Amino acid sequence: CAKAPDELYAQIPIIKELVAAFGFPIYEKTGYEADDVIATIVADDDVKKIESIIVTGDMDTLQLVDRHTKVYTMRKGIADTMIYDSAEVEKRFDGLTPEQMVDYKALRGDPSDNIPGVKGIGEKGAITLLKEFKTLENLYKNLGSKKISERNRALLTEQRGAALLSKQLATMANNVPIAFSLAETRVGNFDSAKIVQLLHRLEFRSLLSKLPKEMVAEQPRRQSTFGFDGAESKKGVNVQGATYTLVDTPKKFADFLAQLQQHPSFTFDTETTGLNPLEDKLLGISICWQEGLAFYVVAKPEWLKILAPIFENDQIKKQGHNIKFDMLALQSSGVGVRGVDCDTMIASYLINPGSRQHNLDGLVFSELGYQMQPITELIGKGKAQITMAGVPLEQVADYACEDADFTFRLVAPLRQQLAERNNLGLLEKIELPLVPVLAEMEKNGILIDTKFLQAMSKHAGTQITAVEKKIYGLAGEEFNVASPLQLKRILFEKLQIPTKGIGKTKTGISTSADELEKMQGLHPIIQLISEHRELSKLKNTYLDTLPEQIGADGRLHCSFNQTVAATGRLSSSDPNLQNIPIRTELGRKIRTAFVAPQGFRLISADYSQIELRIIASLANDAAMIAAFKNNEDVHARTAAEINDVPLEKVTREMRYAAKAINFGIIYGQGSSGLAQTAGIPRDQAKDYIERYFLAHQPIEKFLEETKALARKNGFVETFFGRRRYLPEINANAPMIRAAAERAAINHPVQGTAADLMKLAMISVDEKLEDVSPKSKMLLQVHDELVLEVPNDEVEKVAAFVQKEMEAVYTLRAPVETHASAGPNWGELK
Repeated sequence: CAKAPDELYAQIPIIKELVAAFGFPIYEKTGYEADDVIATIVADDDVKKIESIIVTGDMDTLQLVDRHTKVYTMRKGIADTMIYDSAEVEKRFDGLTPEQMVDYKALRGDPSDNIPGVKGIGEKGAITLLKEFKTLENLYKNLGSKKISERNRALLTEQRGAALLSKQLATMANNVPIAFSLAETRVGNFDSAKIVQLLHRLEFRSLLSKLPKEMVAEQPRRQSTFGFDGAESKKGVNVQGATYTLVDTPKKFADFLAQLQQHPSFTFDTETTGLNPLEDKLLGISICWQEGLAFYVVAKPEWLKILAPIFENDQIKKQGHNIKFDMLALQSSGVGVRGVDCDTMIASYLINPGSRQHNLDGLVFSELGYQMQPITELIGKGKAQITMAGVPLEQVADYACEDADFTFRLVAPLRQQLAERNNLGLLEKIELPLVPVLAEMEKNGILIDTKFLQAMSKHAGTQITAVEKKIYGLAGEEFNVASPLQLKRILFEKLQIPTKGIGKTKTGISTSADELEKMQGLHPIIQLISEHRELSKLKNTYLDTLPEQIGADGRLHCSFNQTVAATGRLSSSDPNLQNIPIRTELGRKIRTAFVAPQGFRLISADYSQIELRIIASLANDAAMIAAFKNNEDVHARTAAEINDVPLEKVTREMRYAAKAINFGIIYGQGSSGLAQTAGIPRDQAKDYIERYFLAHQPIEKFLEETKALARKNGFVETFFGRRRYLPEINANAPMIRAAAERAAINHPVQGTAADLMKLAMISVDEKLEDVSPKSKMLLQVHDELVLEVPNDEVEKVAAFVQKEMEAVYTLRAPVETHASAGPNWGELK
């Protein structure tokens, strides 16, 4: 059989180490399969006296099922499992018993186990024959029976040797020479410190909380000064001497304040009644300036007023985890925050940008080997969940102090890791200065015209109904267009649309958007289904949802995320503004609902072809740089080069294909991808790419050198040093390796564009109040900034923003920004 990937073999010793750490005995024998060892164990005399359950994904073990033995296996995945006893085996195989499973496999065969079986008999034939003749041997004794068809008799006769060999191969050996003892399999307490150390090394962050508590040896518990025992320690870091103090009286506050005023730096965290810092109530602030020492201050207005000057003093340094949330929570209570010098969530993201798991619990476990108290222990889960306001104050204080304490403990090691990666400057000069900018934008929000959205939703509903009627007409019946199963039946069974080249899923042929795109032109119904999906998506995601997300001030306050996209780009959520399509009429109309208040206009400032200017600069491609300096149409220039025609002879179709190449190159697109994007034959796409690289050899060289550096270093960087780690770049699997190569090509370009935009936002924010005190920065989407500006200051602010965006950094190719203004985001001139 084929050799498994090396990555699999490398994991086997790790699995053994993990199993052994839990105190489970390991049984193995060279020359025997694991199935044989299992069969030997369940055949042991002592084991036969108790119930045994074999946990496996291998259905061959069903032959071992008896009144003492069952098989626990997956049915349709990890979430859908079942236990096979004798009755379930008979139910699954139409009356066959576990004892007949070997004979069944001998007839049916199993290519995955190199068991030939009797070709031509199949699953149903094997079941029918064994229900009549019970065993393979008895079947061959009665080959002359009239109950066997001539066809099957011939197959059995011709392949008798294969059948007998198959039974031998399918039978598990129950006599493997191993020293098995039932007594040594008894489960007892294990060394929890060893488990923590191992799970920490393997970064299995969520497993500790799932260990049965009765199996874990009792650990020391930290003592709080208010007499409340903290959560059980399962850590590997010293928490036994930690002191967490609840500050809820004037005397305690005075003592706390006297200590706080002596420290030039502290870490803090806030507790609120919910996840919306702009609307939910601030309950308290936890503060830590020394490992193992933290205070939880109840958010009384008179105490917040006293603390405000400390938080607003930029000479006193502050740290936090997801500190933008805490800044907004404090601002909502009248306390500003300045002087932030570390956010451990952002630091974690810069160290490991390929991960989206930068929550405090996971980070503390991976870095410090400590399992923090989960919030669900306090507020519960699901419908029974309460807010922190309903949790006893002492428990809230203990939980909050732990957050501040362990955030404090993370700061030094994370900053050290960033320094080792030469990314500390990225944190200090780009990411942290951006945090208050984003906080202010979230606080500002943008005004929404709800009546316009309601009218659009009604109109979209009418359009959806009209499209459905057309689909039903072409299908010849009504069906649920949103159901993939019903859609497959209509497309591939009833309408017989060809499926060659169409991808598949576990449930059959795929009807995803990408696969539907491949079917365009094969039947008129395809275009209508795509239209139906687009209309339904926009209606459900934006037209019906945006009004529900508007705050009490009539404005939409979305969240801007710094720690999601691996390239460094900002993303937005609640709602995701990046996904509003601007190439469709309805998508553009949705932007019309984002409006300026009376007396104001919206300004949009958009980087022009920034990624092309960046790749031209990084590759030092003289021809493309010259085209930008001369204000040429770079896509038309590319079209002229690859088609070998004068610039004035370039057609609209040529320019469209050239534009697809220019941007496709940035994303590592090959001939197949370009052919699909540009709507041209693959051979032509391949020819275009070859011609492109002949005209732009510096870019080709840059791309190849970038991939080579990624293979050598395991990462690539933007112009400003933002890294993306690509361990898959040297993978054996071609598809995985190719995806990593595309990411390696894209990151220096898209990541540099992201860095430029962040620097521009910081620069605009620093000077905007001096230029126009009433203007506000509202949104950042893709390469675009949106501001709200007084009517009489539009030209001044537009010129200022353009200048700041273009001057933030000098590239070899000139940076250009286009600005436009209007009463709403959809109508800008």
